[in-house]
Amino acid sequence: MTIESMPGSSGYLDTYPGRRITYFSNGYVLSLTVVAGIGGLLFGYDTDFMVGQSPWIKPPSYLGLCRLGPYSSSLAQSLGWPKNLQTGYHGANVANGLTIYEKNHGSGFFMVRVISGALLYIKDEFEVVSQSSFLQETIVSMALVGAIIGAAAGGWINDAYGRKKATLLADVVFTIGAIVMAAAPDPYVLIAGRLLVGLGVGVASVTAPVYIAEASPSEIRGGLVSTNVLMITGGQFLSYLVNLAFTEVPGTWRWMLGVSGVPSIIQFSLMLFLPESPRWLYMKDNKSQAISVLSKIYDPDRLEDEIDQLAAASEEERQRKNAVSYLDVFKSKEMRIAILAGAGLQAFQQFTGINTVMYYSPTIVQMAGFRSNQLALLLSLIVAGMNAMGTIVGIYLIDYVGRRKLALSSLSGVLVSLVILSGSFYMGSSGSGSGLYGWLAVLGLALYIAFFAPGMGPVPWAVNSEIYPQAYRGICGGMSATVNWISNLIVAQSFLSIATSIGTGPTFLILAGVTVLAFVFVVVFVPETKGLTFEEVEQLLKERARGSSQERGLLENQDDDDEEP
Repeated sequence: MTIESMPGSSGYLDTYPGRRITYFSNGYVLSLTVVAGIGGLLFGYDTDFMVGQSPWIKPPSYLGLCRLGPYSSSLAQSLGWPKNLQTGYHGANVANGLTIYEKNHGSGFFMVRVISGALLYIKDEFEVVSQSSFLQETIVSMALVGAIIGAAAGGWINDAYGRKKATLLADVVFTIGAIVMAAAPDPYVLIAGRLLVGLGVGVASVTAPVYIAEASPSEIRGGLVSTNVLMITGGQFLSYLVNLAFTEVPGTWRWMLGVSGVPSIIQFSLMLFLPESPRWLYMKDNKSQAISVLSKIYDPDRLEDEIDQLAAASEEERQRKNAVSYLDVFKSKEMRIAILAGAGLQAFQQFTGINTVMYYSPTIVQMAGFRSNQLALLLSLIVAGMNAMGTIVGIYLIDYVGRRKLALSSLSGVLVSLVILSGSFYMGSSGSGSGLYGWLAVLGLALYIAFFAPGMGPVPWAVNSEIYPQAYRGICGGMSATVNWISNLIVAQSFLSIATSIGTGPTFLILAGVTVLAFVFVVVFVPETKGLTFEEVEQLLKERARGSSQERGLLENQDDDDEEP
């Protein structure tokens, strides 16, 4: 079977246009996507617990004051506070529970969104927490540690036991963690609960994109996988609403943390009635079950072709070793190319500064002359909403313009917005025309979200769900997700130190430089996978490994298909 005649490929669908499936034309595929995407909701909701994005940091003229050391003074300066307020004082928004603490060794960190709001109430209940910055840090960061471990192990779990069982396991672990947190009698049990929640999030971050991709027709695979990213951004938005809803409820922090178990219970209940990934079933010789699932996705004529394609791929996999190890990934040039593209995209998603820009979103609004706490909360909701809306745009564009073009256009806009942000912070710190530069910063913030959300938000997850051969998809997906979490941790741990050392403007300029590197990386290392079947993607990688020109011919066939009415 040639590439042009493969089910789902450009040539095949040109010949049989009636077999093309659209995003909303198959309710069964869409239902699988939405249920699996609840894993993304867990990811987004608890990510805001762990690494958050926009603490409502206020200058001390508007909030309660507490005296801190010289580090806080330089941090206040980097945040753009007026010079007469950069005197070692530190503002804390007590109502929302977001604050900056100074560690004993002189560096600082952001407490983060919902867990940050909960932390003040936790400190009221557990005196030992209020007396120990180490415990405070551990409570916040332990879930991120769990996510790194969960993502690393999640790939193997997916390959060994299947996508469905991995999802159910993630739900169980996450739910237990939420219950443990809500019922914790002391901070040490709370930390254990945070670790469990992180493990669940890590496994879910690997499993959901792979499950969705393997059940998706190739012509809409990118949009369906991006739906999982929409659930992530929706979870981030939900975290704000939960924080707002429970601030005045008795047992505030227990509700804030415990309610996170509700989505995992819902997903577990629904997932029991959904099938395993048809591709995983077929590769494990459960062919009748696989065909039963595929028959609900494709019409009879295309179903026969899809089965033939799966049979050929299954035979090729059978000729390989029965199981692959992490070391096997690096033994093949084809796989080295794939993991470089996938993991590199995940790293650049974090290093191009999404969390950094969101960290500073309240400060940017302050620079424009707005001061109220209510406005800060509204801003955070609006920014999270913009992120979600941008992802919806990405769902449409990713299968229309392609992964590479979408990523490159996204990075171009991100670069421009980071330069604007850098300039506005740099010039705003001089004190002249601060209102004008504040509005310029708001423009930079809006542009950043508008360009990042449709492109560099969903593209890394879509590419990683489809670029690896079947035998490696779980392991490599886990490895790349682990890279994402580690990169996230690096940014969270290093950003404030860099900003206080050289200033916020230069820090954003560094991120702009990283964005240029990301652009070059996508041009050189990331292949276009739009509309290709898994087998076509695998062949594309083989051609890249050989340095063959056949790759160009394949992509030209895609472009010709795009130009036809």
